Amino acid sequence: MAASLRRTQPAIVQTFSRFLKNKQDLVKNVERCIHGSLPVCQSVASPVVKPVGKQVATLVPGDGVGPDMMNSLRDVFTHAGVPIEFEEYFLSEVQQGQSVSLDTVVESFKRNGVGIKGIITTPSQFKGGILQTLNMKLRAELDLFANVVVIKSLPGLKTKHNNLDFVIIREQTEGEYSALEHESVKGVVECLKIITREKSMRIAKFAFDYAMRHKRNKVTAVHKANIMKLGDGLFLQCCEEVASYYPKIEFENMIIDNCCMQLVSNPHQFDVMVMPNLYGNIVDNLAAGLVGGAGVVPGESYSRDSAMFEQGARHAFAEAVGRSIANPTAVLLSGCNMLKHIHLDYHAKVIEDAVHRVIKAAKVRTKDLGGHSTTNDFTLAVIDQLHNN
Repeated sequence: MAASLRRTQPAIVQTFSRFLKNKQDLVKNVERCIHGSLPVCQSVASPVVKPVGKQVATLVPGDGVGPDMMNSLRDVFTHAGVPIEFEEYFLSEVQQGQSVSLDTVVESFKRNGVGIKGIITTPSQFKGGILQTLNMKLRAELDLFANVVVIKSLPGLKTKHNNLDFVIIREQTEGEYSALEHESVKGVVECLKIITREKSMRIAKFAFDYAMRHKRNKVTAVHKANIMKLGDGLFLQCCEEVASYYPKIEFENMIIDNCCMQLVSNPHQFDVMVMPNLYGNIVDNLAAGLVGGAGVVPGESYSRDSAMFEQGARHAFAEAVGRSIANPTAVLLSGCNMLKHIHLDYHAKVIEDAVHRVIKAAKVRTKDLGGHSTTNDFTLAVIDQLHNN
């Protein structure tokens, strides 16, 4: 045994010597990296989440000022060096002669899994035909059941309430927007509101999961169950049931009319809000007004397989076409959220910071923010910030 040990000692010493030499070489290489003599260390400065090659996303300009907003987005993305390519399709309900088919856009979103969309105008008058709008059809075909709008105060933009930061989550595939209307007798129209347990449970779980992932503390279910005892009653029941599985998240419910009053008087009490379709549409727009209006609030919609990014408050702003007065902030921030979704976090942050610096400086502001700058002025100011940074 002792003899065997003596025979193995030289090998152990040699192995240890090689280890020590390798360790010393490693230390020397680290020192050379610090002093910049090894080029391999330069790659550390690049964002680790930057994918290889270009990503492909669907782009639907929309109506009104949508095409102008998307031109702004493209210009900013180009100057920021965003590795993305767009499949662009014009889809419109009011310019049908120039519009591609809905199937073409749906196929593109399913193929790419992600995209950005301008606002598609829906005519207010019914002239016969199908009641379901293009927006409704698109959401139904892609099953974009969850609409998420983050209401967050922008630095340097003064509003009545400061430091707001809450989230509105809206179920957007049923409810009042089910396109089930008929004239039962002359002068009497019936509109059906559809609330199902399956979709109510799904959006409630989405809201609580969102709260968990984003370290939010409270979920508020917004309803009108005191009047619509069956429909909204089912929605509220589903929210309460899901809440029981998330004991660390505070849960409350609030009637929609009281909710609107609370939003304008004490919005800081809200964290994550979840609600059926119509209430969500109204609350999205109301809340957008608290932080600067439709021009500054981004939004996003999710299905199991696709994500669509657009403005949080859906206004096509047709009266501004050709006048270069629309604010591209909401579209730019929606674009940033899309980049985060496809793991281009570095580019998203660079653009987001540039937009925030322009708004905070208050030298270039569009009409909706009390200024006189054009859409192009704002876009160029963001691009200047990209290069100056």
